[in-house]
Amino acid sequence: MSPNGSDRSSRRPMRRKLQQALAAGLVLATASGCTYKDFPRLGMPTPVTDEAPRILSLWQGSWAAALAVGVLVWGLILWSIIFHRRSRTKVEVPAQTRYNMPIEALYTVVPIIIISVLFYFTARDETKLLETSKKPDHVINVVGYQWSWGFNYVEDVDGKASTDNTGDKELDAIPDRMAKGFPKGADGVYEVGTPGERNPQNNNPGPTLWLPKGEKVQFILTSRDVIHSFWVVPFLMKQDVIPGHVNRFEVTPNKEGTFMGKCAELCGVDHSRMLFNVKVVSPERYQKHLEDLAKKGQNGYIPAGTATTGGAKNAETNNP
Repeated sequence: MSPNGSDRSSRRPMRRKLQQALAAGLVLATASGCTYKDFPRLGMPTPVTDEAPRILSLWQGSWAAALAVGVLVWGLILWSIIFHRRSRTKVEVPAQTRYNMPIEALYTVVPIIIISVLFYFTARDETKLLETSKKPDHVINVVGYQWSWGFNYVEDVDGKASTDNTGDKELDAIPDRMAKGFPKGADGVYEVGTPGERNPQNNNPGPTLWLPKGEKVQFILTSRDVIHSFWVVPFLMKQDVIPGHVNRFEVTPNKEGTFMGKCAELCGVDHSRMLFNVKVVSPERYQKHLEDLAKKGQNGYIPAGTATTGGAKNAETNNP
């Protein structure tokens, strides 16, 4: 047997092992049938709502796909370095491959497939996460303003249907289609925050938003001035608070405790001071808190923000 033939035969087991290792890495990175608890959180906080695990799973799946692509690319790079090095082949300039249609089709089609898969799962989960109920258990209007937060609890605090205040001008910024979800007899209470306010339990800055555990809460987001972003960190979800445009989403808190929230949109010079806290308690304790706010005289609602202007339109006019 020639020396060259001997070299080729000795290299085959190594190539097989490399291919097997790459295949095993891809299978391991993209293993299906596992829940979000079976993988590391990759820097994400522990979910505290029924909806957050869906977001965490999407995050983990994206990382798994990126790792699989990375392992494949790194493997091909190492394979080229090891088996096509000049010291091994003794060839100054190796044979050049040009206009290889299968290879060109491969590196065009594969990225399209990867992006399509990521788009499908993202669109599927986003659609599910943005679903809202016609009659949620609770409705809270989150008001963003420079440089803090206000919370309108649209609730029937006193239990009387005759004390409905949802028609007050303070809530005019909320569209009628969203106001249909308000409970009957919602006299409401409110909380107004300042940057210098502190949570009495943990001394964290900002006002505190109270939520009931195990009950669906719909947030209606309005702004008085510029664009803010409502982000409760362990909810794993945030949404912009836009003047003249109302957003909303729902969560069901499933863990009691006090959690950190912040503005995630650069909204001006004191953006870093737009902090708040979220305190999840039992439904009974939540109701008691609403009654305490009423006893303090914080009845009704604070102005929600600028009036909704509807869809964006081309405001340009033709000059004569």
